[in-house]
Amino acid sequence: MKVGIITPASAAYGSWQSPISAEVINQGVPARDFPCMIDGTVFWQESRPEENGRVTVVAHSPDGSDRDLLPYPFSTRSKVHEYGGKSWIVNDNKLYFVEQSDQQLYCLELGSSAQQPFVVAGDNTSRFADLVFDKRRKRIICVREQHLAGHPEPVNSIVCIDLDSVNSPSTLSEISTLAEISTLVSGADFYAYPRLDANGDKLCWISWDHPAMPWDGTELWCADVNTNGAPAQSKKIAGGISESIFQPAWSRDGTLYYVSDKNGWWNLYRHIGNENKPVIEKTADFATPLWVLGMCTWGFLDDSRIATLMSNNGIWQVGIIDIPSDTLTLVETPYTQLSSLSCGANCAVFIAANPRTACDVVLLGPDSQLATIKSSTNPDYADYVSTPQAISYASSDGDIAHGFYYPPHNPNYLGLEDEKPPLLVMCHGGPTAAASTALNYKIQFWTSRGFALLDVNYRGSTGFGRAYRQKLNGQWGISDVADAVAGIDFLAREGRIDRQRALIHGSSAGGYTTLAALTFTDAFRAGASLYGIGDLETLARDTHKFESRYMDTLVGPYPQRQDIYRQRSPACHPDKLRCPAIFFQGMEDKVVPPQQAENMVQALRDKHIPVAYISFADEGHGFRKAANIKKALEAELVFFRQILRISSEESLPAIAIENF
Repeated sequence: MKVGIITPASAAYGSWQSPISAEVINQGVPARDFPCMIDGTVFWQESRPEENGRVTVVAHSPDGSDRDLLPYPFSTRSKVHEYGGKSWIVNDNKLYFVEQSDQQLYCLELGSSAQQPFVVAGDNTSRFADLVFDKRRKRIICVREQHLAGHPEPVNSIVCIDLDSVNSPSTLSEISTLAEISTLVSGADFYAYPRLDANGDKLCWISWDHPAMPWDGTELWCADVNTNGAPAQSKKIAGGISESIFQPAWSRDGTLYYVSDKNGWWNLYRHIGNENKPVIEKTADFATPLWVLGMCTWGFLDDSRIATLMSNNGIWQVGIIDIPSDTLTLVETPYTQLSSLSCGANCAVFIAANPRTACDVVLLGPDSQLATIKSSTNPDYADYVSTPQAISYASSDGDIAHGFYYPPHNPNYLGLEDEKPPLLVMCHGGPTAAASTALNYKIQFWTSRGFALLDVNYRGSTGFGRAYRQKLNGQWGISDVADAVAGIDFLAREGRIDRQRALIHGSSAGGYTTLAALTFTDAFRAGASLYGIGDLETLARDTHKFESRYMDTLVGPYPQRQDIYRQRSPACHPDKLRCPAIFFQGMEDKVVPPQQAENMVQALRDKHIPVAYISFADEGHGFRKAANIKKALEAELVFFRQILRISSEESLPAIAIENF
């Protein structure tokens, strides 16, 4: 409920009470992704933290009604690369989806509400993602990741799942016949984007090999599909070790389009004959890092128009490309953060956000007009939202870094006249990712309580071109930390924050930046690490296949440059860690094993420095369950307030802080 606004009270920054609670964060805005339109119905996936973090598929009918397709407790989530991606597809009034619990492919017939999903394909070794339907041959083509005994790492390939032999069970006790799975493409370390042309005569895909990540170097391949449905005469079209290919797709006339960063920015290209020609050359990124499979930023509206999303300096826009003239026209929108575009029937749907809305499902109509299919705006808290301000500043070595600054804001409070607000620096994960301008109630949780916040787009972030993205190569733990510290200095010089009360927060790779900043600088009073990395050597040895060679680029080859790994690992320098910290860790985390956090906690215990450690037995890499998200948020707030000696009348659960 919206709190009535009277005369603002003067109170210490960081002590304010706010209606933006952990419950609001869990219940207010579910994450949405991968919208698509089929015969007038818009589908998308949606997370449900209040239902143990499950992910369902929602159908929005032309009459405006919404319907959950997956009955509880079914949840669709792929674990390919551990991060997954598009794990479902709708065809012929059937929903095919990867079930989170067993990673098998299921089918749900959408004509009857009483129908239960049944297994179509899979076993205890396989994971599937990036599904595409081959209507001509009645099969699903997708990426498969197999975890086989005797193999040093999972085996990735492109496979087809033959649905002709599958029969739906007539009773719940009857077992369906499983589909036959055949390998179409194999041999590379990783695959993405298997895509058929309109006639099913040609197949394209991208692949890459260790040590490259997909935003470093990938290859685009194309093959004819023979009478047996197998690819033949495979040919490399574009890409290499220094060119990143993203989202290939076929036009209706059989021309292959794709995104490449060969000119320094992810721009759109087409392949004609034996030539690759740019469609649009612009200092903007028409793509985003391929952390999850199936990501889309462009599509064909019709034979002559392409709808696209593009980013420059962290701000996203919508554009329409006229194919005959290769001209781009921008579409005016109120949004600044865009993702997951899909086209159909002269329309496009995508996920859109700005500082006032978190994840709207938006329709771009034939006349280029926008319509909101599903809103995420909550007017109850609009008055409490802090608006981000884009800033750029010089880092310690003179290079430029970027970020979004959020001033403290709450209509019921004013800060004390003789103080500046404490600053919380947020470090995004990846580290090849970017800070977002979308409404994030986790950010507003802090700013509405009187904290200033800086969301850093440190060097290595995306949306600023390939050169900026590569500035972190060999410099992870150096440049990102320097940019976080320089952000404090910049804001302090401008008189916006209290330099002596700077805090830092990060998850995953952002947790590494956090721990490195706490260990190797004296810029922060305290920090919070959520499933963060403390030991780079352990990560290099123990992490999953997708990221197992990531640090060859970010740090150096391992074990050849073991000296650098030890030099930059906070866990190897406990004598330098003199700053209080709180750690949150999922015990099922396969990306950053729990031992990472526990070693850092022990180092602080041994030095008698204030430390708190909260683990979650039922979480992996990232917290998805409402109760756990709530506990982590509130505990971090309590920890920082106690370290900074900020008193508040807000009633929150106490936490155990050792050595405090």
